[in-house]
Amino acid sequence: MKKLLLTGFEPFLDYPINPTEEIIQALDGEIIGEYTVCGKLLPVEFYLSGDRIIEYIQDVLPDAVISLGLAAGRSQITLERIGINCADGEKDNTGYRPIGERIVADGADGIFTSLPLHQMFEGLIQAGYPASISNSAGSYVCNQVMYRVLHHLQESRQSIQAGFIHVPANHSLALHMGKFPSWSQRDLQEAVQVIINHLN
Repeated sequence: MKKLLLTGFEPFLDYPINPTEEIIQALDGEIIGEYTVCGKLLPVEFYLSGDRIIEYIQDVLPDAVISLGLAAGRSQITLERIGINCADGEKDNTGYRPIGERIVADGADGIFTSLPLHQMFEGLIQAGYPASISNSAGSYVCNQVMYRVLHHLQESRQSIQAGFIHVPANHSLALHMGKFPSWSQRDLQEAVQVIINHLN
């Protein structure tokens, strides 16, 4: 049985709930398609998040890595195409706020995902879940994790599928914030299961 490292994030900024944390807790240990899921939580910290997920990769030795992040305000699952070598955005949970910093000093400006995005997109649409392929994971901690993982796998010559996926708010978060489009937590979880089922 293959192993999937599935990561989510803790709550951050003004969001008291992060649906990705609930997804990884629910799917941890589950067998989906050809994969046993290993769910791991990441801190919303620019420096620590990248180090932590690389530690998870080294401990779990996964055959694939999917990282999930919250994109409050989006109404679709968005499959990220590329991670960029730039850290910028709001303060993280430690209060740190980078301004246009390079994530890896001598790294490439961008690295493309190795996930089968089009297969995943078609699977989501056929299952009735709104989805799109996104050309920007932003420059916040989500992008930091995506870039660090892809750079690490490239440097260590590990040819495993890896990438990042953003999910909308769940209803609980939308009710708290009062202004976001949202999905049920069940639909978010089932959409992630569809994605996993379309790993090669």
